[in-house]
Amino acid sequence: IGPPQDGSGNIVSPGINDDGTCSNGWICEHRWRQIFNMVGFRNVAAGTTITNWWSNNDQQIAFSRGNKGFVAFTNGGDLNQHLQTGLPGGTYCDIISGDISNGSCTGKTVNVGSDGYADISLGINEDDGVLAIHVNAKL
Repeated sequence: IGPPQDGSGNIVSPGINDDGTCSNGWICEHRWRQIFNMVGFRNVAAGTTITNWWSNNDQQIAFSRGNKGFVAFTNGGDLNQHLQTGLPGGTYCDIISGDISNGSCTGKTVNVGSDGYADISLGINEDDGVLAIHVNAKL
């Protein structure tokens, strides 16, 4: 196991497909939307503390990173909660399920009220079981 190699044991360079995925046996997880966008989340939320911690004690948690970001996770059933995000009111693009493109979100959106609360929904059958929003993902 290890990086892809040719018949002589030399490491094969990754190729990049038109859709941004890698070829030549490489996976390139850092190019996956979810991973790439969470690097952006980290950059936005850097220097903030964890606030508004929530857990149902059954494999579901959520928390905000100060007033810069909010993330929710489920690994145990559907998550449907009215939670404090710590974010300013507005509509945000969930950076796990989509990207901002031409002022719209290609994935799910989250409406945060002026009080910072939002209805957070994550289905156990969704691809990722994670939802993440931050101030730079406000539409």
